[in-house]
Amino acid sequence: MTQPAWQLSRLEQPIEAVIIGASGGIGQAMLRALLNNPAVEHIHAFTRKRPSHLSQLAMEHSQRLSLHSINLSDEAGIAAAMAQLESVSPNLVLITSGLLYTETRMPEKSWRQLDEDYFHQQMQINALAPALLAKHLIPKMPKDRPALFAALSARVGSIGDNRLGGWYSYRASKAALNMLLKCTAIEAKRRWPQLVVTGLHPGTVDTSLSAPFQARVPEGKLFTPDYCAESLLKVLDGLTPEDSGQVFAWDGQPITP
Repeated sequence: MTQPAWQLSRLEQPIEAVIIGASGGIGQAMLRALLNNPAVEHIHAFTRKRPSHLSQLAMEHSQRLSLHSINLSDEAGIAAAMAQLESVSPNLVLITSGLLYTETRMPEKSWRQLDEDYFHQQMQINALAPALLAKHLIPKMPKDRPALFAALSARVGSIGDNRLGGWYSYRASKAALNMLLKCTAIEAKRRWPQLVVTGLHPGTVDTSLSAPFQARVPEGKLFTPDYCAESLLKVLDGLTPEDSGQVFAWDGQPITP
């Protein structure tokens, strides 16, 4: 097993991890990266669907990987999934789930394309679901030692950096996520002083999520999922409680609110 470029050395070993959205491109890469690190003792991976290769991976790593189902569309589904972790106290939580487009709706180019159902879907999956996961997961996390709670965000959620407009629902959902993470970080600091709550911007990654938009990506800026996962874990490696509540890009640079 090769030594990874990241150690998450601030976390006391063994590391017990939870990944939400482990069947997505970035989620699967995160899962592989964690399995390749001997400091990670066990991973609880949650998915809406369970691809056959994930089931095979769980069989190959039966002592270190548990697969669970989750429905992020309402709190009842989230609470039921988190109830499966009754005796678990994770010190690493990674939320890699997200929604950019559906079978019938693409990101809006104009306010004329705003659609109530599509907007609600974006807000539910990209903003409210991570906040509800924090509600149900952070109480399980250790209070007396370092821990990390991270959710995938996006640079397009930055209000100060918005120069192109468009993508109303997705931008709004990621901006809402960033605010929810900030509020969570402030509240959690009172009882979990060593917890870091953060958002992560992965850049443009070669997954099905970005596939319709890759033609406009500058050369050298379309990342593989494995490169993205290693980069984000390296960023997490360097965060301290003073960074809690902020959003960081794959290269470690903070994102403007």
